[in-house]
Amino acid sequence: MKPSTLYRMLPVLVLLAAAPSHAAGAGWKSWNAGMAEAKATGRPVLVDVYTDWCGWCKRMDRDVYSRADVRDYLAKKFVMIKLDAESSDQATYEDRSMTMGAIAQRFKVTGYPTTIFLRANGEHLVNVPGYVPAERFMLMLEYIGDDHIGRGVKWTDFEKRGGVATER
Repeated sequence: MKPSTLYRMLPVLVLLAAAPSHAAGAGWKSWNAGMAEAKATGRPVLVDVYTDWCGWCKRMDRDVYSRADVRDYLAKKFVMIKLDAESSDQATYEDRSMTMGAIAQRFKVTGYPTTIFLRANGEHLVNVPGYVPAERFMLMLEYIGDDHIGRGVKWTDFEKRGGVATER
């Protein structure tokens, strides 16, 4: 590896090493570390927008994110970010420094939990507001993680077929 490549990768490696571990378990990244990893790996991003007081957020952690099938699929296909919507911690999005709360506002989050899906380059795909039961959540993960959305498969068709999509 050329020294210039190593120097360009150093900030990403430092951010990844400094990523905090969250209550829902290992694999969760801070905003900046997660976005850097997504850019480096090309994997889509799942952002779990939560608040400390949100009971449904805690239930989502306990009943959905803790399931082995969900954890395994997320680890394989996504970069996972936890975003505290009430935090004043700074992060960068679209080359601007802003608070975590401002990022949540940027994506028009109005309730908690909200799951935001982004492309690896940070492009917004969709917000999913509220608690989502594990089986339906897995279906959503497969829809986005296996890029059915990018191939033009409609969610309603994908859901109706139980995750089996026909290509157009």
